[in-house]
Amino acid sequence: MKLLEINNLKKSFDNLDVLHDISLSVEEGQVVAIIGPSGSGKSTLLRCATMLETMDSGELTYVGESAVTNNEAGKAVYADSKQLKKIQGYFGLVFQNFNLFPHYSVMKNITDAPIHIQKRDKKEVYAQARELLKKMGLEDKEGYYPCQLSGGQQQRVAIARALALNPSILFFDEPTSALDPELTGEILKVIRQLAEEKMTMVIVTHEMTFARDVADYVIFMDGGYIIEEGNPKDVIEHPKEERTRQFLARFAAK
Repeated sequence: MKLLEINNLKKSFDNLDVLHDISLSVEEGQVVAIIGPSGSGKSTLLRCATMLETMDSGELTYVGESAVTNNEAGKAVYADSKQLKKIQGYFGLVFQNFNLFPHYSVMKNITDAPIHIQKRDKKEVYAQARELLKKMGLEDKEGYYPCQLSGGQQQRVAIARALALNPSILFFDEPTSALDPELTGEILKVIRQLAEEKMTMVIVTHEMTFARDVADYVIFMDGGYIIEEGNPKDVIEHPKEERTRQFLARFAAK
């Protein structure tokens, strides 16, 4: 079953074309890694997919429900607010800089949206939050505030917060870019565990070994285009396109 489908996505800022005719789909249980140099359009693609940026044209569908279609002039038309709110419940997003509320405790960061936006039972939400904190190795941190946590701990709280919304698909925008190598390992371990549990994920990452070993499908982007895509070992170890080979050459010694 396709959880996400993007067709012919185009996006520009002012007169600069950032995404050119991007199409991709994500199946239930699939882990898709998006790799490429800085400025290639990876994060913009994620921001369009999660509706933090508006598409200029193209189609966006979650679980068979349309969020964005094209009008006769070829311009993007968004669904009404009720439909978009429903569709936003299908996905979660983990940012590279955590984006936790600094004045909220760990527990309130995780439980606030399920209680106040999803209108779920408080007791049920708190029980789920404690299970997620245990899963993240943070069961003793529920009363802490973000400033009292390491970067790796903050990112694990951010992952727990996203999972507490029970999304069908989880997006990660370079989840380790703000962390040192030791803390990076903490986060990659958590994501590996989610992959083993068949959580559907789309991950923008610079961690090539991780992408090769954990993803089911890899997309290499450059200049706002998808240059190459396919099986991770084929794309990362035996790329067909010269631009892909150039990009991956610097990781070959690692």
